[in-house]
Amino acid sequence: MLAQRAQRPRDPLLSLQRRGQELKQQVDSLLSETRLKGALEASKRRDIYQRCIQLKQAVDENKNALQKLNKADEPAPVGNYQQKKEEELSLLDKLTQQLQELAVSISRDSRPEIEALTEREEEDDYAEEDEEDDDDKEESEESSGEEEETEEEEEEEEEEEQENESQQQATSGEYIAVGDFTAQQAGDLTFKKGEILLITEKNSDGWWMAKNAKGNKGLVPRTYLEPCHKEEVQESSEEGSEGDAEVGEEATEGAQVKHRTDSHWSAVQKALSEHLQQINTVDVLTTMGAIPAGFRPSTLFQLLEEGTPFRARYFLQPELTPSQLAFRDLLWDAKTGTIRSRASRVSLSLTLWSCKMIPVPGASIQVLSRHVRLCLCDGDKVLSNIHTVRATWQPKKPKTWTFSPQVTGTLQCLLDGDCFIRSNSSSPDLGILFELGISYIRNSTGERGELSCGWVFLKLFDASGIPIPAKTYELFLSGGTPYEKGVDVDPSASRRAHGSVFHQMMAMRRQPQLLVKLRSLNRRSRDILSLLPETLIGSMCYIHLLMFYRQLLGDVLLKDRMSMQSADLISNPVLATFPKLLEQPDVMDALRSSWAEKERTLKRSEKRDREFLKATFLLVYHDCAVPLLHSTLLPPPRWAEEETEAARWEVITDFLKQNRENQGALPALLSPEGVHEPFDISEQTYDFLGEMRHKAA
Repeated sequence: MLAQRAQRPRDPLLSLQRRGQELKQQVDSLLSETRLKGALEASKRRDIYQRCIQLKQAVDENKNALQKLNKADEPAPVGNYQQKKEEELSLLDKLTQQLQELAVSISRDSRPEIEALTEREEEDDYAEEDEEDDDDKEESEESSGEEEETEEEEEEEEEEEQENESQQQATSGEYIAVGDFTAQQAGDLTFKKGEILLITEKNSDGWWMAKNAKGNKGLVPRTYLEPCHKEEVQESSEEGSEGDAEVGEEATEGAQVKHRTDSHWSAVQKALSEHLQQINTVDVLTTMGAIPAGFRPSTLFQLLEEGTPFRARYFLQPELTPSQLAFRDLLWDAKTGTIRSRASRVSLSLTLWSCKMIPVPGASIQVLSRHVRLCLCDGDKVLSNIHTVRATWQPKKPKTWTFSPQVTGTLQCLLDGDCFIRSNSSSPDLGILFELGISYIRNSTGERGELSCGWVFLKLFDASGIPIPAKTYELFLSGGTPYEKGVDVDPSASRRAHGSVFHQMMAMRRQPQLLVKLRSLNRRSRDILSLLPETLIGSMCYIHLLMFYRQLLGDVLLKDRMSMQSADLISNPVLATFPKLLEQPDVMDALRSSWAEKERTLKRSEKRDREFLKATFLLVYHDCAVPLLHSTLLPPPRWAEEETEAARWEVITDFLKQNRENQGALPALLSPEGVHEPFDISEQTYDFLGEMRHKAA
């Protein structure tokens, strides 16, 4: 009978539900214990923190097992199987969020203690430095020959100490596991809590080579281990303090600090003990497991928030020569009667294909937008405006991002993956910096933010200065920021060279990557881009509108001015307001749609007449863009707010419909129902000297 009971398979879903209820009871008990005792002692907080870690690991294991479970695994039919499974998943998500909030509260309570400890360490360091300075002064009173001898001896002693320390770090030692760990990939070693491991090699990235009692070897995370003896505890703490000192020295010298790359929840323990005083929102999300370890605050978004120097409207304005008496990149060609075309070192088209294997954030944050930001960079600084392309994705494939979806009608320029790139920089390291990002909102606090999901740099010239060929490039993403090196986006799929060649190939396929294609320009696109500023990145779908703007600039600033020394304000609503459209892509889409409808009605002879096209464009612009920019019905633009974007597009659609019915915007403007924002003459005039001063500032 006992043998038969042992062989009888248990219901997989029912067993996971029971396990989930057990975890819920443990979490509820931990939360009630925290509320009852109020302010806890430091030792008690550490104990609760450790229990949070263990419970979070158990919840993750139960959730992973539940996600892999299928209805076919059940030995008998189960009613409402999918509903029960979804209810259990929601319960586990709720437990995860409760543990995260508890860990965050404990982290904030522990911050003053960590700050006090760091202040004491700094005071001790200052005291030691003062003693060393006094000793140096006494020695300086002796002869210079003795100083040289003592300095040589001290250097030799330091080298010997460093060699001894490196030998001590490589020596083996026994450690005890403080939690269960399951191997994430080939080369990792699985162990249970309380198991004794022999460390044979200590790596600086936090993954140590260990050997268990059965003789199996593999990599293990350092944060899961504690020394078996007190002496080893002191040694490990000394090593940690020395590591912190080295990191601090590297940071002061401007070197790149290498952060942890493991994605396990045990990173919370390290963040609490070593870097708690530097915790911010992204650190909390990372250590809680809500986002992968390679995610960082978006670098390019922070540059955009600084102001106009990295926006397209800044690079769209003409530049003055050093003498301030002429325009450097806007010249008049008397033979053709228009502005002169100018070639640039880089003038190409780029297509964003897709992003693959991008890690998905946890349930504690809601993703509002997935996008790619790109700019020109020389490896040190940004050289152009920052262009943003929003990605689309399917719920069945959340790790795959795509661009330029097939839609009926006009494709929004924000979703268009075809971009143009122009630059006249002579830097040999010139390239394109891609940053994948998400806009998110925290479910618990409502806080909004921008995260970088990885970045990659595509150099446009080889070592001999020859441009790279126009083809499709499969670019593997790096984690962290563009100023960090050696950080993986998803450490569970890291490129560590362990295991067989097959495992390495499989690991490469799991790496986050971006597929882009460089294209050579056709003659028409090359002619249009040659009229644009020397440095600019934008969407290919509106290059013809940018060409009209530049031609109108040439007419107003070079052709129609009575005197080149005149600095009077120029009454021209198009020149004054067109740069705003680059920051309001939905209004730009409305202008594109209106111009396309108007262009279909033109004859071939009219399309070949440059002056007639410019005059027609002015009429379309005044009928479409100007009323929308001053409409009170149009809400202010807000990035990644779905309700605001939908409301704006509804207003724009209704306005375009009325224009088609009334054959222009004049009836709507004169209608008593139409309400528009007031404006003064300065908003409708173009002050090129003011733009130059603003650009110079």
